[in-house]
Amino acid sequence: MLIVGELINASRKPIAEAIEAQNAEAIKNIAKEQWEAGAHYIDVNAGIFVEKEADYLQWLVKKVQEVVDLPCCIDSPNPKAIEKALEVHRGIAMINSVSLEKGRFEAVASLVAGSDLKVVALCMSDEGMPETAVERVKIADKLINKLVNKGVLIDNIYVDPLVQPVATNHNFGVEFLSAVEQIMNNFPGVHTICGMSNISYGLPVRKILNRTFAIMAVAKGLDSLIINPLDRELVAYLIAAETLSGRDSYCMNYLKAYREKKLNL
Repeated sequence: MLIVGELINASRKPIAEAIEAQNAEAIKNIAKEQWEAGAHYIDVNAGIFVEKEADYLQWLVKKVQEVVDLPCCIDSPNPKAIEKALEVHRGIAMINSVSLEKGRFEAVASLVAGSDLKVVALCMSDEGMPETAVERVKIADKLINKLVNKGVLIDNIYVDPLVQPVATNHNFGVEFLSAVEQIMNNFPGVHTICGMSNISYGLPVRKILNRTFAIMAVAKGLDSLIINPLDRELVAYLIAAETLSGRDSYCMNYLKAYREKKLNL
């Protein structure tokens, strides 16, 4: 399971304050905590600062990589901000994200074309958010083929079928899970990724829903997640879910996590 640590996001008030104050130590501490918890990528997002996003995003990449030997997931809808962040990034970054929305595909695809960069492909088009598995898979098909035609390796594509709140439509959970299963079966070599928290929006005791849904998604083939890696219980259950889903040869990852005391809840 590839884990993208989600905590350095300007939509979170403490992060927005740290970015605006250029509080490097606060950013470094959060990056280090996520790294120590097992994150493989550190998400960096400065999206609320529209006028200064590019500068702030570059600053975040620098500060994160001063303290952790990890690549960043550069999280922005603005290709120019992504490009500026890539100027200082060390290693192979993940770009979040590309979609079929007008003007967005070509602008972002040109940054990753023919490179080793990873890219999150959102199942989004100008028609809006897809609601059914059929709609998601149709968009995924177009995105994957367009990216491959641009020279992006299939192994570098992370399709995000988009989680929507089950409180607004009781079918949103099962439609998402069906989309994950179909995408993983129909496009060998591609990855699926998502953020879980939207599934529980508007409902009480959200952690229960988020954790349960994550495990259900792993069983359908989901192999990457944008989560809070400091949630030890969620991470432990994800490790167990992968083992029980047959994606942990000889249970080596489970046993390693046990030795590292990651299963002690």
